[in-house]
Amino acid sequence: MRLAVMRFSAMRFLRFIPMALVLAAIPCFSHVYHADVAAATQATPQFPVTWARQIAPIVYRNCSTCHHPGGGGPFNLLTFEDARRRGPQMVQVTQSHFMPPWLPAPGYGDFADTRRLSEEQVTLIRKWVASGMPEGNPSEAPPPPHYDPNWQMGTPDLILTVQRPCTLPASGADHFRNFILPYPLAQTHYIRAMEILPSVPQVVHHANVLIDRTASFRRNHPTDWKDGVPGMELEVDAGNTFDPDSHFLFWKPDTPVLVEPAGMPWRLDPGNDLILNMHLKPSGKPETISAQIGLYFTTKPPIRHPMLLQLEDDRDLDIPPGDPNFVVQDEMKLPIDVEVLGIYPHAHYLGRELEGWAILPDDRKKWLIKIPNWDIDRQSIYRYREPVFLPRGSVLHMRYVYDNSADNVHNPNDPPIRVRAGNRSVDEMAHLWVQVLPVNVPKGSPDPRLLLEQAWMEHRLIKDPQDTIAMYNLASALAGLGRYTEAAVAYRKLLAARPGDARALNSLGAALENAGDLQGAADAYAQAIAFSPDSCDARFNLARLELKRAHFSEAENQFRTMLRQCPEDAGVHSGLGVALAGEGDAASAQAEFQRALELDPDNFAALYHLGEMAIESGQPEHAVDLLESAAKQRPGDLDTRERLAMAFAQSGHAGDALTQLRDAVQLAPGDADLHALLAQVLAGSGQLEQAIDEQTEALRLQPKDADGWNNLGVLQAQAGKTAAARAAFQHALALAPDHAQARANLNRLPPQ
Repeated sequence: MRLAVMRFSAMRFLRFIPMALVLAAIPCFSHVYHADVAAATQATPQFPVTWARQIAPIVYRNCSTCHHPGGGGPFNLLTFEDARRRGPQMVQVTQSHFMPPWLPAPGYGDFADTRRLSEEQVTLIRKWVASGMPEGNPSEAPPPPHYDPNWQMGTPDLILTVQRPCTLPASGADHFRNFILPYPLAQTHYIRAMEILPSVPQVVHHANVLIDRTASFRRNHPTDWKDGVPGMELEVDAGNTFDPDSHFLFWKPDTPVLVEPAGMPWRLDPGNDLILNMHLKPSGKPETISAQIGLYFTTKPPIRHPMLLQLEDDRDLDIPPGDPNFVVQDEMKLPIDVEVLGIYPHAHYLGRELEGWAILPDDRKKWLIKIPNWDIDRQSIYRYREPVFLPRGSVLHMRYVYDNSADNVHNPNDPPIRVRAGNRSVDEMAHLWVQVLPVNVPKGSPDPRLLLEQAWMEHRLIKDPQDTIAMYNLASALAGLGRYTEAAVAYRKLLAARPGDARALNSLGAALENAGDLQGAADAYAQAIAFSPDSCDARFNLARLELKRAHFSEAENQFRTMLRQCPEDAGVHSGLGVALAGEGDAASAQAEFQRALELDPDNFAALYHLGEMAIESGQPEHAVDLLESAAKQRPGDLDTRERLAMAFAQSGHAGDALTQLRDAVQLAPGDADLHALLAQVLAGSGQLEQAIDEQTEALRLQPKDADGWNNLGVLQAQAGKTAAARAAFQHALALAPDHAQARANLNRLPPQ
């Protein structure tokens, strides 16, 4: 069924993109390698500090990632002459620890790729500059790193390009531009790495990438999406599945390639869009802005599924002018065991101290991050060297301190003014994003991220009971957990606040349908159609519900209406085929199923029903081809396996038929009909004892089945077990005294 789900996390992830300027004259240092500490100990009076022996390794490993031709830094640091020109500046920014751009305090989280020079490295740079910056023996210097002017990981598997470049003015405020890049392939691919190549990287403060599963943002901007949509707040629909896409797709000039951890690629499906949100800063001259996104595929689907959680306290952000110590806090209890993989704190210019930690169930405090001197221009995502385990019942905490006094050198207002929450750089935000991975999940449990979503949305509603997005996502999480009655209650609360919300009405209908209230579901779908007549979603669900209720004519009318709106929708054609078949028009139904396969060769309904038709028309080999394709689409669908077994049996492949039925029994061991069907196929292949066992199991599950007892008697009679057969026929007659077959079979047995 088609549920239009708005993911709160997806919408909010691009809401807090900062609007700040970078100091262009200060070098950027990154990727500290602690091997340089050894070089520091090698400086002696006999071997003074030189560029070749000590400084070049530090610079090449920590600075040149930004400061190379085409990089994000404003100048190059690839040669001795480059560094000598910047020597005094390097001393200044490293002594003050302004550079490298690394905000977390040591000891409050063990982060990978910590960009913090050791004291020995800082001392080496100071000594080198103080001694006149000697080059030393050039042959002792390592070769300078090579930076490909295009793709750092080689040619990507797929390159997406901005449709139409835009112009960034020479001056003025920062700009935000959302470029939509449709995924053009007809196959699903998994992405192990991504690189962004801006046309002018020096003007890109940072960029975010969001996956729009339903192309909803493009549909909402039908005339201007190719030009890039201005703004920083996005709202997208996630489609009909719980798919949080909880990856930090956050790009900065000093981290050009985003490589996903092992087992955690992200997915792109046909029809998806990538939205590239770029934070642009004027350079003093007009710039033509474009970009390419390079994607690197892997054939291995994800085996680990993370989720992003957000602590935030924007509602309490109302900072008086002159207040140097304004505090906001938030906390959330975890309903399951998780490992924390990464963290992203965010505030604007008034932020001073940003802290995040967890209180464990035994009351121990585990620090996640502490930033004593926040700087929006040096913000980053921080990934842990090793995952941080937090058991169920742990409470995540954030505490942010803001300084709105004149003493805050970052304060954009002179004199200070009252500042509230908002998207502009002169507004404020209080966000802490935490990437977690559910662990210790019992086998057979629902998606544990749904439990996290439920806890998160309930927490948001405690803070703001009128948060309609949280209402929607809570209801959707409950539906995903199979708690349909509770989901329906939650959707109705949302509709009380937004009575004309067609998406919520459609989702309410789905919840009621799954809860068994078919009439209530039909009423909800009809209301959704009334509010949004052009939408195919609720109409499709209503038509499908009419099929379930065997109202084939009503279903046909709905599907035909949809074909006028969505003529290329394979699902609508296959649904119409089912309705026509129910009305007895097999030829027209077959034509609709075939049209569905022309539009989508993997359409399950068309494959399944054409397979059924092939069985009925005596074409079992053709039925096998169709039903095998259907089974690939839905390996766990029992009806498909039953029909496939039937097709195999008719085509003389008893072994394949048995394989399908045994697989089906493994999937649903409590299904009496499956055991009974398996018994028939086993009997047909001469395996009477196994057939008797399967029929006995079917009757254990369904003991009042008179037909089943009769069938068991037949199998026992064929095996020569006359007494057992007599008892089975008599049991069938005790359940159904007028059972003609059981009485006839009983009379055929030899007398006792």
